[in-house]
Amino acid sequence: MNLSALHPNLRVRIAVGFLQRLLDSMVMSFMAIYLAFEYGVAVAGVLVVTVMVLGVVGTLAGGHMSDARGRRRTLLLGETGVCLTFALMAVADSPAWHSPAIVYCGYLVNKFAASFAMPANDAMILDVTTPESRKLVYTINYWSINLALAFGALLGGFLYNGHFTLLLTLAAGGTVVIAAATYFLIAETKPEETEPEKTEQGQGERGRGETGAAAGPRGSILRDFANGYRLVLQDRAFGRLLVAATLFMSIELQLINYIGVRLARDLPAQNLLSIGSWSVRVDGVEMLGILRAENTVLVVALALVAHLVLRRVPDRVRMYAGAGLFTAGYMVLAVSDTGWVLLVAALVLTVGELMDVPVRQALLADMVPAASRTRYMAVYNLNIRVALVVASLCITIGSVLPPWGMAALYGVFGVVIIWQYHAILTPSAARAELARA
Repeated sequence: MNLSALHPNLRVRIAVGFLQRLLDSMVMSFMAIYLAFEYGVAVAGVLVVTVMVLGVVGTLAGGHMSDARGRRRTLLLGETGVCLTFALMAVADSPAWHSPAIVYCGYLVNKFAASFAMPANDAMILDVTTPESRKLVYTINYWSINLALAFGALLGGFLYNGHFTLLLTLAAGGTVVIAAATYFLIAETKPEETEPEKTEQGQGERGRGETGAAAGPRGSILRDFANGYRLVLQDRAFGRLLVAATLFMSIELQLINYIGVRLARDLPAQNLLSIGSWSVRVDGVEMLGILRAENTVLVVALALVAHLVLRRVPDRVRMYAGAGLFTAGYMVLAVSDTGWVLLVAALVLTVGELMDVPVRQALLADMVPAASRTRYMAVYNLNIRVALVVASLCITIGSVLPPWGMAALYGVFGVVIIWQYHAILTPSAARAELARA
């Protein structure tokens, strides 16, 4: 399969997703710095946590609306909100106004709107792909996101000091393009017959025989919201995949949390490369930057190659080996003080990441029922929020445990990930064998 064979919606969403991640990395990566300078580190931390909490609410609300009212409508609402709030932030940061409080309020609503649209975007990808095409689609999307994050962080780093208003203006202009693309080029993909609709009909029939506020529209909306997410949380296989994804992300975030702190504090300055009288000498902070750049460059360079090389490898092997290599790479990063060993470990963990992530996303797509796709994706996307908390706690744990203890903790995470994969894949394999029999 090639790009021209993909559904038109999908081609648009991949291009739009690239621009969205570019803008988000260009601006949002520096909002914590902005708030710290304006309000102090302690207050900035509380403000950022508030944004995260509201983002969770936005994700759940967007998941419910997308399943009940459609993907396109949810995307348009969310993307319009992002566009308007970027414009508000740009005006509020301008010299004519300069109101950090309004900038923060815009930031708060911006992240809510972006989170509101995210499950609909994920569900739309599932709506228009087949099991055979999903690994390729997720590989292309993963490659595109990493490329966008790299360019966005680079552009934002150059423009943040002295040109933050320009950054916000560029982001507002970019989101106008995104909203226009959704309005003119995206068709609705929500399945026509869904469980939520049937539920609403059944509740309406019961409501005609009842009296009281419970039968009113507000009660029905709240009931549908609660019932929809209760069904998601009762799905045991999905719960196992969510645990695995959360632990996987918790390990990945160690590079900018515990491992980053350890390298900055403990890694001795050393020559990474010497040619005659010329040498590259790095300290811990510089080594951290090199490792992050290496991971991003390798993902961009190898993602599509890995798909071609590994497409005939069984999913079970890819997921087990990928999780193992990924975990082993981070275990080495937790203990080694040798530059080249760290670089090799980063290569190993990136290979593991490329083996695991597209297959895990395709597995998720296969297990999500069509009637509740965005609710499932909304809950699944919460793994990032939980992983951020776990990764932050690891900094505190690392102040007590020695590096080898942290490496052992990562190893436990990796074992649990593989265990969850085994529990998910084994029943699937058994059912497939019975079907063939």
